[in-house]
Amino acid sequence: MDVSGLGYLDPGTPTEGADAARTGFAIAFGYQPDLVGRAPGRVNLVGEHTDYNRGLSLPIALPHATYAAVGRRTDERVRIASARSGEVWESPLDELGPEQPTGWWSYVSGVLWAMQQPDQDEPPVTAPGVDIFIHSTVPLGSGLSSSAALEAAVAVAVWALAGQNGYEEDRARLVELCVRAETEVADAPTGGLDQAAALLSAPGQALLIDFDESSAFDVDLHLVDHGLELLVVDSGVSHALVDGGYGSRRAECERASAELGLASLRLATLADAGRLDEPLQRRVRHVVTEIARVNQAVAAIDARDYVGLGAIFVASHASLRDDFEVSCPELDAIVDRAVSLGALGARMTGGGFGGSAVVLVESERTGAVSLGIAAAFRDAGWAPPRFLRVTTSEPAGLV
Repeated sequence: MDVSGLGYLDPGTPTEGADAARTGFAIAFGYQPDLVGRAPGRVNLVGEHTDYNRGLSLPIALPHATYAAVGRRTDERVRIASARSGEVWESPLDELGPEQPTGWWSYVSGVLWAMQQPDQDEPPVTAPGVDIFIHSTVPLGSGLSSSAALEAAVAVAVWALAGQNGYEEDRARLVELCVRAETEVADAPTGGLDQAAALLSAPGQALLIDFDESSAFDVDLHLVDHGLELLVVDSGVSHALVDGGYGSRRAECERASAELGLASLRLATLADAGRLDEPLQRRVRHVVTEIARVNQAVAAIDARDYVGLGAIFVASHASLRDDFEVSCPELDAIVDRAVSLGALGARMTGGGFGGSAVVLVESERTGAVSLGIAAAFRDAGWAPPRFLRVTTSEPAGLV
């Protein structure tokens, strides 16, 4: 089967990514960086829009990653450049923060700012003046958390450069710093799922995150052992948390919990949902059933019931489409065509309003499913989708 024209996105190796970041750094700044941080993108298997509702999620780290080459400066200034942008953004360290102009660099400068803020449990970190160059194989606007990968890659690199004991024992704190960078400086709402996936995931594992208890546990996937793989399909419809749709859904969930007198929708039931007017009733119904689906997915994986896991994927997508209303025609087409061609299951992943879908498929069917999805897009007159054949990856760290 000829799938050469599909354009599966190659993540490259960590060595290749780090080398590209070092080369870009030297061209941009004229000297060699001190170190390179790497952090993966993520795809969420199930548990969408549950993080800020203090529920459960089940992401994995992708082999597609972001690399941050960092060099120490002799003054207290920051310069940020990227392979995807011809500009170099520059600022004094003491002017970083929520008042600065926002742009893609805000996810980087926000991490530096967050490190230097006082915390009730930990002292601030004195970040040095730095030059930072970014190289990434995580597709932008795809709902695969390129922003959290960017934050985490910078965080582990600057953390090490600042002379901290080591990011390994400080990963939970780095998650908090990255969340703060995104929400307070980049002004993009996030519930912490993406940052936790980038910093806490492990190869061969899905990460079961409980946002009510602030805990995370590894779940063995064993997909390859059963002839299965995950195919991620980027719809090409740009997804951005700052566009407003994500924030609107979050506000609706907060309003629903307030009307129900609950601390969060983690405590809600289907009976509670019935007490609300539309559309809040459907928003709560999605959150309640989605949290239940995460538990069902973990049970299915433990039992090696991958047919059951696929059915959970499909049910999750229907809930996101109908009750939470965050899908789009392109994502629906990916799911429908994949299932009709024999995939075990498929669902949109990420915040929605565009982005990607994840497909659980037998490895021998991956080519046929990919070609079928590409044909569906062509027939609809849409731009071709992009495909990522993914395996689980290691978490953020130094290369």
